Amino acid sequence: ADSEVMSSSATLSPTPFGRVVTAMVTPFDASGAVDLALAGRLARHLVEQGSDGLLVCGTTGESPTLSWTEQLQMLAAVRNAVGPDTKVLAGTGSNCTTEAIEATREAAAAGADGALLVVPYYNKPPQDGLEAHFRAIAEAAPELPLMLYNIPGRTGCTMAPSTVARLMDCPNVVSFKAASGTTEEVTALRLACGPRLAVYSGDDGLTLPMLSVGAVGVVSVASHVAGPQIRAMIEAYVRGDGAAALAGHEALIPLFKALFATTNPIPVKAALELNGWPVGAPRPPLSPLPDAMRTTLSNALAAVRQT
Repeated sequence: ADSEVMSSSATLSPTPFGRVVTAMVTPFDASGAVDLALAGRLARHLVEQGSDGLLVCGTTGESPTLSWTEQLQMLAAVRNAVGPDTKVLAGTGSNCTTEAIEATREAAAAGADGALLVVPYYNKPPQDGLEAHFRAIAEAAPELPLMLYNIPGRTGCTMAPSTVARLMDCPNVVSFKAASGTTEEVTALRLACGPRLAVYSGDDGLTLPMLSVGAVGVVSVASHVAGPQIRAMIEAYVRGDGAAALAGHEALIPLFKALFATTNPIPVKAALELNGWPVGAPRPPLSPLPDAMRTTLSNALAAVRQT
C-alpha cells in the first residue's frame, strides 16, 4: 500500500519505529516523585490506543527536571510494561557529549530499542561540532538505532541537512525527528540523505503535510488523548485515501492548538487528567495549566471523542 503514496520515481523510507510514536509524559505522584507503576499502566494504554512506539524522557517527559537515575527507572518501567512488539526509545541527548554517550550506552544496556538525541542546547555548537557530537555517540553505541532531533525553537541551534548527510555513514543513524516548524526540512533531508533516513514529524499539526513530502510518521504528543484518530489519519494517507486523511487532520487541529497553547507538556498533562489519567502536575519551573486554557482544552477533547 505504501508504494501507492508516492510516484514510482520516489523511494519510500523504512519505518524503524512504526508510524505513531508517543512522546510519553512522566507521571508524578502527589509528592512529586516519579510514579513508575502509573507509567507502566499508561504505556500499556497508549499501545492499546494505537502507538507503535513509546519515547520516554524526551521533552514531553520533562527530561530537564529528571535525574539520570529517574530516567533509567522510567525506561525500565515502560520496557517491562509493554511487549516486544512495541518499540521503546529513550531520550538520551545532552549538551555535553560525554554525558550523552554515557546515557545512550546505559539505555542500550537497559533494553531500549532506540535513542532520541536532541541537538545540543544552549552552548550552540557549529556544524562541525554537531557532527562530531553525534558521530561520537553513534560510535559509542553502534548496535542502538538512533533518531536525531532538530528543534531549534528549544535548543537555540539547528542542524543542517548537509551535516546529517555526513552522519549517514554511521549505520545506526536511521531516523530524524523534524521539529523546525516547516515541511521544507523533510524535503531537504531526503534530498541530502536519501531514503534510508526515516523522517518523523515532530509537530502534530504538521504530520499530514510532512507525510505528503516523505515523512513516515509522527513523534506525537496528542496521541496521549487521540491515538486512534491520529493512527486513522496516517493509515488513510498511506492507503491513498487523501480525503479521509484530510478530514482527520482538520478534525484534530483544534486539539493540536489546545495542546500547544502553552509550553508542552503542561496542556497534555491536563488533558490526561481530564480523560481520567491523573499523571500529576509538571515539575517546576513549569506550572499547571491556567483555567481558561483548561476550558478550551476540555472542549477540544470533547469534540475529538465524538469523531
